[in-house]
Amino acid sequence: MKRPTLQTLALTLLTTAACADGAFYGDPPDATHPWAIHDMNRAQPARVEAGSFSSQNQPGTPPSDAIILFGGKEDEIGKWQADKQPAEPTKWEVKNGVLQCVPGSGYIRTKEEFADCQLHLEWSAPSKVEGNSQGRGNSGVFLMGQVEVQVLDNYNNPTYPDGSASSIYGINPPLANPLRAPGEWQTYDIVFRRPIFKDGKELDPGYITVFVNGVLTQDHTPLEGGGGHMKRSIRRPFPDQGPLKLQDHGNPVRYRNIWYRPLPKRAIEGGDASHMSEVATTAKRAKIAQTIREDAAKLEGTAKMLRLFESICYAQNADAKNNATRMLTDFVTEVHATQGDKIESRKGDILQVAKALRYLTKFKFLPEDLEAKKTLEAVIKAQDWEPKKK
Repeated sequence: MKRPTLQTLALTLLTTAACADGAFYGDPPDATHPWAIHDMNRAQPARVEAGSFSSQNQPGTPPSDAIILFGGKEDEIGKWQADKQPAEPTKWEVKNGVLQCVPGSGYIRTKEEFADCQLHLEWSAPSKVEGNSQGRGNSGVFLMGQVEVQVLDNYNNPTYPDGSASSIYGINPPLANPLRAPGEWQTYDIVFRRPIFKDGKELDPGYITVFVNGVLTQDHTPLEGGGGHMKRSIRRPFPDQGPLKLQDHGNPVRYRNIWYRPLPKRAIEGGDASHMSEVATTAKRAKIAQTIREDAAKLEGTAKMLRLFESICYAQNADAKNNATRMLTDFVTEVHATQGDKIESRKGDILQVAKALRYLTKFKFLPEDLEAKKTLEAVIKAQDWEPKKK
């Protein structure tokens, strides 16, 4: 049998300790927080296998849950089309695993449409330097076809700042210029959130965060309507979904390793979050409480009682509270009936229930003068089971 490593043992111990804390541990839910602190009722993060980083000679691999828009295969050009109505095949080319703009052929867009996302792509301006300002290695990445993250060869090439590489075009210049030399591959990692409107009112302006070659250049920048050329944009709703577009600006800019990961809904549009509106929090707490009660129905004895008590920390329910209280009375009666040395066999259960009652009375889910709590505390004191303070 293969012996576990020290690292594996340490991880197991940490995981066991975290799970052992379980319920009745951190501060309970409140009016705008549907979960307790350190709440084991929250969903575990989905497992994603990380990809690998790119080099100049080799694109990296995407994470396991990424949706690949262009990974270097010739047939992946079929995921794109010319940005025209009616749609038609694009004249952009795939050469040696690279998607290349054919100047004069027009923008291209993905057939697939999506919205909030983590987007990764890599681009390269021509190694032969021609032109200056906006006329040098110019292209653009249009999220949902609505808002442009500028692509431009700005290596020793000044231009207007809100049109620089990785600017939100017409809105916000980048925080820094970390571009590599012309001909080298540049990496964009973008986090995009579209604007949210309801009944014509803006609830969230939408944001973009951009890293260029690992350097932060846009820090949660508000979209302000999406930007544009020469004219200030007006705050407006975006569609629910849209394509990714790449710009033909007359330069043979190359692209590779284009993929995205959809992002979950924000709290303002009904998604789960640590901090939510009071209405959303109340609804979420009721749902969590119901799930806990359903779980309790599958259990027996002390485990069932504690799970029912746990449920009322999220939402009061008379049946759950009454059933748990009745089971608590039975538990205390059994403790009273346990005589002599046999009480030691109940130590774990008694300490666990006492911990729960301390929590439930502290946060006023149960009355402070609860007789059952007094009884169990007396037993713990008599048996000297309280951990000694160091």
